[in-house]
Order: sequence, then structure tokens, then C-alpha cells
Amino acid sequence: MAESADAFVFFGATGDLAYKQIFPALQLLVKAGELDVPIVGVAYSEGKYTVDDLRKRARASLEEHGGVDEEAFAKMSSLMQYVDGEYQDASTFEALAGVLAGAKTKVHYLAIPPSLFGVVVKGLAQSGCAANSRIIVEKPFGRNLESADELNDVLHEFFPESDIYRIDHYLGKDPVENIIYTRFSNPIFEPIWNRTHISSIQITMAEQFGVADRGSFYDSVGCIRDVFQNHLLAVTSNICMDPPRSDKADAVRDARAQLLKAVRPMTPQDLIRGQYVGYLDEKGVKPGSTTETFFAARIFIDNWRWAGVPIYIRSGKHLPVTCTEVRIRFRRPPQEIFEEVVPSTSSYVRIRISPDIVFAMGVRVKKPGDRMIGEDVELLFSEQPDAQMPPYERLLGDALKGNDSLFSREDLVTAQWEVVDPILGDVTPVYPYEQGTWGPGEAEGLIGRDAPWINPKVS
Repeated sequence: MAESADAFVFFGATGDLAYKQIFPALQLLVKAGELDVPIVGVAYSEGKYTVDDLRKRARASLEEHGGVDEEAFAKMSSLMQYVDGEYQDASTFEALAGVLAGAKTKVHYLAIPPSLFGVVVKGLAQSGCAANSRIIVEKPFGRNLESADELNDVLHEFFPESDIYRIDHYLGKDPVENIIYTRFSNPIFEPIWNRTHISSIQITMAEQFGVADRGSFYDSVGCIRDVFQNHLLAVTSNICMDPPRSDKADAVRDARAQLLKAVRPMTPQDLIRGQYVGYLDEKGVKPGSTTETFFAARIFIDNWRWAGVPIYIRSGKHLPVTCTEVRIRFRRPPQEIFEEVVPSTSSYVRIRISPDIVFAMGVRVKKPGDRMIGEDVELLFSEQPDAQMPPYERLLGDALKGNDSLFSREDLVTAQWEVVDPILGDVTPVYPYEQGTWGPGEAEGLIGRDAPWINPKVS
């Protein structure tokens, strides 16, 4: 059993990620009684930030993101310390070592660009701060397979794989984790969860908004790197993996890795890219950019459970709604005995991950009367998201306890990059689409005869 941490350090303490996610998660952990150790922020500011400045920023963050709980915030403030300095400066890490002098097990969270990972882990190692420590790193884990391998080499120079916690916050979402639980705890699903009974799977991650103030960053990344390689392949692994041998962390991650390694590497024929009209006018976007703001992809899993079953995945910005949803379509019986034309989409499981949480089954029932004619109905269970633990609270709490089950392992990240590496860049044209539509019309051609795209509806 891993030791619980007795210090939490986060680099990039004055950055955007800390403001939007880390401070709210830390307050929730303090409120729940899960965090009672020094919280050390590290950053560089020309004006020489102080711990009081950091506390003011934390309060401003909470006022915007979740609200201030005065009792929990007072406790969190009393735990906070701050180290100001440049990451390339050895004295920054010497100061950090002084602050951590009494700590035995540390967690270091690198909420900074990946280009700085090497500098920081080297500074931690040379100052002694890396000893008996765990390190958390944020996506993106590289820009392609080659850079991901290089990033892993940098981390492994100073930290063993068992102490590297790669965050994909999608794995920390309750409804994403619930996919695994629902599949394997209900005996009605496992016998039919295979190529014999399932004809296709659709996964849609739609965003109603554009790139906003992230134009420069987004233009260097694009939709495929931003959500496909990580979030959506993580969802795919939960939907399609074989049963893990137990609920232990490595057993679940082994099952995910085995599934992802069986995904056939993509070709340009498996991809449609799009770009919303007006993207080139966004601040920070390069003139003539061919970065995609939409993609529709088709993947296949080359194993016995899923051989021949197409999985269609799409995501984009400036679509009609903001929603992430999975639809698993079952095969119709070999013969329709009631002499009616039944839509091919009538039997399905629908799993909505956001904005609300839904598990639904589409079934066909008889209409009242003396004729054997049916209609499609949906049996639905829904839950509001405020009943769920926020993903960063869950993930940071797990990292502090040494529970790595919801974090990405090196082989998982490598397998994800192996899937998408062949379709990165301008391997296909980028088609324009109007804002508020479901992407370019070419995406319908990708899905072909299997079924049309099913567009999520949000009330």
C-alpha cells in the first residue's frame, strides 16, 4: 500500500489551470477532511509574489469557480506556502527543499507546459526534492508518438514509472468510471456486449462554443490532439475493454492497455476534418491555418470481441449543443416477424457523460390496439452532475493517497498515440462548416450505410 503524502507542491501556481481547477479541488479536499498537509505553490513573478498574494488569487479563483467555503478556505489558507523563482534557477529548488524539510512523502504537480517538465524534474532531483516523491503531469503527453516517447524518457530519468501520475481528467469523471461498473456489475450486458449483438458504436463530444481566448494554443494543437488521442480513446477503452481480473489499479489499466493496443492504426480514409467558418479570424490563429476544429473518425478493434464492428468518434467546436454522449446500436433480429419496417436505430444503449448524466435503453414496444405494430421508446435513468465528485478533486485526492488507478500509464499513452499518429497533420483536407451545424457534410459519407450520425439533444 502506498504511503499517503505529507506535502503537496504545485508548479504553475499563478497559472490558468491552478485558477480554474486546482484551487477549487484543494478547497473541496480540505472541506472533506482529505487534505491536511502543507500546500506549496511554486511560480515565477517579476513583482515577487508572496503567500498572501497566492491566497488572494485562490479566493478570487473560488469566487468564480464553485464559491468560497469560509471555514474550508481558512484551513486551506493556513496550509499554504509559496516559493517564488524561475524554474531554471537552482536557488528556487533549494528554497523549496527548505520548505519541504520535514516532509517524507511529497506529491509534485506540474501544472506547466510540457516543455518545462525536463527543467523541473531535474531541479527536483538535484535538490533532493524528488526523493520518495510522486509527480503528476498534465496532458498533452507529447504532440505525437515520437515526442511522447521523448517526454517519457525525460520523466524516467528521475522518476520510476510507478511514481508518475499522468492526468486525463476524463478518467476522473464519475459517469466515465460508471461505464465500467455498469457493464461488469449487471449480468444482462456481458453476454450481448460483443460483435455478435452490437452493430456499431458512436461517440460524440460536441461543444457549442469556439476557441475563445485559446486561439494561439488551440491552433498549435487542433481537435484530434486536444480530445481524440486522450479523452475519447479513454472513453472507448472503458466501453470496449474486456473484464479486468480484479478492481485493483493495475488490473483495470492492464485491461485498458490491452484494448487500446488492439485498435487498428488509422489511415486517412478513416478521417474527416473540418474547420468552422470564422476560425481564421480568431485572435492568435495563424493566417491560412489548416488546423481542424472538428473531426469525424472511424476505428476498428482487431480482437475477437469487436472484430468488424465500426466505432465512429467525432468532436468539434461551434456545434449545435455542448454534450458528450455514447450510443451503442444493437443488431436487429435476422427476421422481422411482425411485417413492419423497423428503423435500424431502434435498439440501443445511450450513455450521456455531460452536461447531465444519463443511462438509457432504446426498446421497441407494441402500440395499443389489435394490430401488432410497435413504436420506439426509451427507458431512462438520469442524474444531475452536481451529485458527482468533480474529477480534479477525485484525482488529486487519489494522488495524495497513492492510488494510481485513474491515471494514464506509459503503455496506455503510447497505445493512444499509435492509433492517431498516422492521421496527424494535413493528411486529409480540412472542410469548412457553418457555426451551429454538425460539421461538414463530408462526415456523413464516413459513416456510410451503417446508420446516420445520431445527434444528441439537450433540453
